[in-house]
Amino acid sequence: MAKRASRCNGKGAEGMDRRQLVRTAVLSGLAAAVGGGGRGRAAPATAVPALPEFPLEEVTIAELSARMAAGELTSRSVCQAYLERIAALDAQGPTLRSVIEVNPDALAIAEALDHERTERGPRGPLHGIPVLIKDNIATADRMETTAGSLALLGARPAEDAFLVQRLRAAGAVILGKTNLSEWANFRSTHSSSGWSGRGGQCRNPYALDRNPCGSSSGTGVAVAANLAAVGVGTETDGSIVCPSHACSLVGIKPTLGAVSRSGIVPIAHSQDTAGPMARTVADAACLLGVLVGVDPRDPATAAGRGRTHADYTRFLDPQGLGGARIGVARAKVTGYSPEADAVFASALAAMKEAGATLVDPADIPHLGEYDEAEFEVLLYEFKADLEAYLAALPGGEAPRTLADLIAFNRQHQEEELRFFGQEIFERAAGKGPLSDAAYRKALRRCRELSRRRGLDVVFEQHRLDAIVAPTGSPPWPIDLVNGDHFQGASSTPAAVSGYPAITVPAGYSFGLPVGVTFIGRAWAEPVLLRLASGFEAATRVRRPPRFLPTAELGSV
Repeated sequence: MAKRASRCNGKGAEGMDRRQLVRTAVLSGLAAAVGGGGRGRAAPATAVPALPEFPLEEVTIAELSARMAAGELTSRSVCQAYLERIAALDAQGPTLRSVIEVNPDALAIAEALDHERTERGPRGPLHGIPVLIKDNIATADRMETTAGSLALLGARPAEDAFLVQRLRAAGAVILGKTNLSEWANFRSTHSSSGWSGRGGQCRNPYALDRNPCGSSSGTGVAVAANLAAVGVGTETDGSIVCPSHACSLVGIKPTLGAVSRSGIVPIAHSQDTAGPMARTVADAACLLGVLVGVDPRDPATAAGRGRTHADYTRFLDPQGLGGARIGVARAKVTGYSPEADAVFASALAAMKEAGATLVDPADIPHLGEYDEAEFEVLLYEFKADLEAYLAALPGGEAPRTLADLIAFNRQHQEEELRFFGQEIFERAAGKGPLSDAAYRKALRRCRELSRRRGLDVVFEQHRLDAIVAPTGSPPWPIDLVNGDHFQGASSTPAAVSGYPAITVPAGYSFGLPVGVTFIGRAWAEPVLLRLASGFEAATRVRRPPRFLPTAELGSV
């Protein structure tokens, strides 16, 4: 939208005040972003017209690298192909709304990397590879970083997020920013995942009337739809694994501190992380090796020194389930969706067939008992962490407090509050400092029940390599009036404890994706990747989306 606004006005964002910037962004693109429907309605979903055969469909990082090394492809040609596909899927039928902005410098960067490959060779496996990143990850370039909110248009960070620095150093091309649930879905209790004031409602590519889950909705949709090689999402509780599951992707929620959060619009430092979203386990592993690293700006990453790896692909094993001991979580993470349970049963049978020993059940103690404490922690940390992020933004007109954002939304309620409110913002604004006894008590409860008396108990009691559970239900219909029709999920134990989790495609119900999640001990990403790659090799269920108007209901 920023590029479109500049063309309409004949001057860039630098020459506009914030009121002009917001007005221009709204008038130039908001109606299309929402989908053209009336109040509370998304536009009717119809199938995307047949697209030309895409030569890069389902291509992997290894395949792209090999073809560039052989001279069959260049980074520029690859980026051009993805940019044309983004334009085609945005221009025909009901738009996916997954890419909120493309990088105007992408092709120039790709050309420079092609020249470098010729002169000095590749920097590594990501050299020249196009990557999409979520629009809450800062870039100090001509792209915006808004967390999906019109309030942050023009408030550009002074430097790249640490993980963006690592991607650029590895030779990756930041192809663009992806849409998301605005403010990473921490604004309203009845929001529609994948909706943002800036980007509108993101649609699931497997059934266009279905929700892609969130908050890393755009990354999930874009990678599933082959709009880039891989993508980066962020998670506080479920925001990587849920959209990965809903879009038939592999998603990794790393151990807290493995990936730096500096330069990422925050929710809560005790749970926030970024992580890879990809079509294969190998691609996710490759991306993870670049994202991890110790960052002086994020003290939590110091714990990763000596525990993370520059190359996670060496842990991949197509026979990785053989001899593994996997606990099956059932209580409170199954039973909410017969469709998800059926896919889960088939996945468990495949694991046994591949040589895994299943401990069934291996339920997680105290699950559900710290939900209120988790929310209390998030409210406190959101206010503190977000205001610290806002305070660091250059420029005098950027919002500086949560109260500023609340006021902005009220002043632009037709654009920002049209479908749901900001009651979470308002509750968080009323919280005190992190020294408050209520916050410290809630944080202790979360850590105690999720770790020592939670996951640690079941891992030790059953001598497990990992715990497995359904990631969630098949994607629900988009509903801008009532919000998400959320049935259940298994993300909270890993999210609150800070332990790693990986979701892998496990099957389909009525054509809608369903995934399974492997949860590990802290810093057990190598183990999870071994198990996930073994499961992927044993099942091979992923298929690309067909952009159908609705689920494959048949005669039902």
